Amino acid sequence: MFDKILIANRGEIALRVIRACREMGIKSVAVHSTADADAMHVRMADESVCIGPPPGTDSYLSVPGIISACEITGAQAIHPGYGFLSENAAFVQIVEDHEITFIGPSAEHIRIMGDKITAKETAKNLGIPVVPGSDGGVASVEDARRIGEEFGYPVIVKATAGGGGRGMKLANSADEIDTAFRTARSEAKSAFGNDEVYIEKYLGRPRHIEIQVFGDGKGNAVHLGERDCSLQRRHQKVFEEAPGPSITPEERARIGKICADAVANINYIGAGTVEFLYEDGEFYFIEMNTRLQVEHPVTEAIFGVDLVREQIRVAAGEPMEFRQEDLKVNGHAIEIRINAEKLPNFSPSPGRITQYHAPGGLGVRMDSALYDGYSIPPYYDSLIGKLIVHGRNRPEALARLDRALGELIVDGVDTTVPLFAALLQEEAVQTGDYNIHWLEKWLDKALS
Repeated sequence: MFDKILIANRGEIALRVIRACREMGIKSVAVHSTADADAMHVRMADESVCIGPPPGTDSYLSVPGIISACEITGAQAIHPGYGFLSENAAFVQIVEDHEITFIGPSAEHIRIMGDKITAKETAKNLGIPVVPGSDGGVASVEDARRIGEEFGYPVIVKATAGGGGRGMKLANSADEIDTAFRTARSEAKSAFGNDEVYIEKYLGRPRHIEIQVFGDGKGNAVHLGERDCSLQRRHQKVFEEAPGPSITPEERARIGKICADAVANINYIGAGTVEFLYEDGEFYFIEMNTRLQVEHPVTEAIFGVDLVREQIRVAAGEPMEFRQEDLKVNGHAIEIRINAEKLPNFSPSPGRITQYHAPGGLGVRMDSALYDGYSIPPYYDSLIGKLIVHGRNRPEALARLDRALGELIVDGVDTTVPLFAALLQEEAVQTGDYNIHWLEKWLDKALS
């Protein structure tokens, strides 16, 4: 087992890893920018190293800075958290070249799944169902028109190297395909430095379902059920739950086994998430995230496992602590992502926290790096906390979330807490009857 792990991240996920390390008797090293000198993850770690000025490109994305911090402190492994360098294959290769263990999948697996076309082809070859669409990239408007006619409209044009909704354009008819194709390529080039796009059949009312998988890198893998992440704004998840209210136990077992067998076949190591669109009882692969997800706590809640601990263990060469038959769903869990943003425009709201009180009680977990007097810097993502609740069933979890929201105090900045208080009053949320388009439509109506 490792003696010391460096966490190449910040905020609540850095704290999450530090806590797992402490429980395992492993020393932790925090890295930070000058803007994060007083951050909670710096205070809680056993050691800390400043690796650059405030911009993420000069600090948390500084590969030389992170490698140097490992060498200075003697850290034997790096946990990337999520975001930043967590899915950067070149970074993982450099880490391995310096004989430091990367707590996550191999550079090869990250590279395969990081390219949307390659990922789709790989998934298809592994027996994972995929959305009908183009075979590989689409090079011309003429090809885009032909594909639109072949699969029927609407279709969606997506950037091969895309994510977060960038480089993604919908064409509802043949009249719109030219503009959608050219705009998606332009956005892709600007955002990712790669203008390659592909085309898929557009599903009208799908849910976003993701399957949590975990492998030991030796041909063994399990699935830990699904999460429903259908409540999204601009393709960004805001409300996640497990198990999915629309998924039957039989569907869970079927798609879970397909995903677990797939990652076992490629000797995948660590945590991963296979993401699908789900409509009319069918699953359609969209991508695989080769890292820990923001919403991993809901899976931990219903299965009673520590995914970060398990990531560390298998990276150190130890066997998984559980088998598929050990994993039984217990109750229902919900997570909401709380951002420092001003409604109704969702504009960033950095500033000083004048008062902070986390909710508590049975089945309530608050993952946050906030504290009284902390100043939220303007340089990073606006996520400031995740409120997770667990109940015996979905109605109990919703009631617990409502109660916990009433206890939460975050003064000094604007937050998205009022959004969730309002959503909990909606019948569609109470019944779980929504899809990936529901929140956008609800917001348009609520803000008009």
